[in-house]
Amino acid sequence: MNTTIQVYESVVGRPVLQQLRCLGEKLAGRRVVHVNSTREGGGVAEILNWMVPLMDDLGIDATWEVMHGTPEFFATTKAIHNGLQGFTADISPRAWEHYRAVNEQNAARLRPGLEEADLVVIHDPQPASLLALCPRRKGKWIWRAHIDISHPYRPVWKTLRPFVEHYDASIFSIAQFAQLLPHPQFIIAPSIDPLSEKNIDLSAQEIEAVRGQFGLDPSRPLLVQISRFDRFKDPVGVIQAFQLVKKGIPAQLVLAGGGATDDPEGAAVLDEVMEKAAGDPDIHVLLLPPDAHRTINALQRLADIVIQKSTREGFGLTVTEGLWKARPVIGGDTGGIRLQVINHHTGFLVSTPEGAAHRIRYLLHHRDNMTAIGNIGREFVRENFLLTRHLRDYLTLFFALLSGETENKIAV
Repeated sequence: MNTTIQVYESVVGRPVLQQLRCLGEKLAGRRVVHVNSTREGGGVAEILNWMVPLMDDLGIDATWEVMHGTPEFFATTKAIHNGLQGFTADISPRAWEHYRAVNEQNAARLRPGLEEADLVVIHDPQPASLLALCPRRKGKWIWRAHIDISHPYRPVWKTLRPFVEHYDASIFSIAQFAQLLPHPQFIIAPSIDPLSEKNIDLSAQEIEAVRGQFGLDPSRPLLVQISRFDRFKDPVGVIQAFQLVKKGIPAQLVLAGGGATDDPEGAAVLDEVMEKAAGDPDIHVLLLPPDAHRTINALQRLADIVIQKSTREGFGLTVTEGLWKARPVIGGDTGGIRLQVINHHTGFLVSTPEGAAHRIRYLLHHRDNMTAIGNIGREFVRENFLLTRHLRDYLTLFFALLSGETENKIAV
């Protein structure tokens, strides 16, 4: 983890850092608190892992708090998550009451710091009701929704909406996710840290060591999907696409990932994947520990094609990571993946296993195009999806909220 902004000058240039320092000076000493539901696993934790230290480096008093919860609480919030992404989720009144009770317990622990903060950023639905439980708050509160809530299951959104409508602002990853809320809404796309363990350049020796560790054949094409074992990531659909490709091309597939502490469905999805992959020596299902960042980095660099065939996706940082490694990406035609995967330029958008198989075969038969697409993708990320742009967007929003410049605005 890099804790100083200066180390990014070689990647983004001096003017970008000067702009960030200028914003930092305007916010110097302000207290910012981020709250989410897990310290590791998933994109939100990855983002906060670099964002909080870099805000500190720019002179902001930034901290990161994590929710404490019961298995029942996280089962409920997973159902809320699914419902917000458009799937039927029947959540009982008792489950909603337990959701509120756990938020009350966390509020009792966090209230002094939250009420004294100049800015509080609440990430996703798990801690959403904390706002109402901090009646003496003096600062501005922002609800940051990282998931695709463009077409939520109405009963879930109807219950959650009263918790979030009283925030001072909300942030979504793309405009299509925004909802009718009585406060300003902002669009901030996520990003990656190009100098993190997951994205930094690796030596050829380290990359080859990972190939040997997992028994991958250097003479055959390698397809890689990195993601939590989550149904929305559609790992079973990836296996189906691979099986179609394998009928004509002797390829290999790696499905690598882990779980998140706030996702109780991961073990069941992993079981489904193992059952679907059983008996095929060319499918490598890897359950990696949370700190396997360099291993993931190497797997993406070993890949001929990176896949992220999600059926719902707030953004898809694994797409960004694959593009940064100059690999063409085949992604699900959904959510924030559409911001990153541009057909024939940075990869291909697909909706079915058959469509994914078709695009995989096309790329493997057109190696020159594959290289060109990969190079375009890397520059696309440099221009749009690195953490310096992300940090600039947050700091600009913070300054606007604290100076009152968002008053009477519906959206920016």
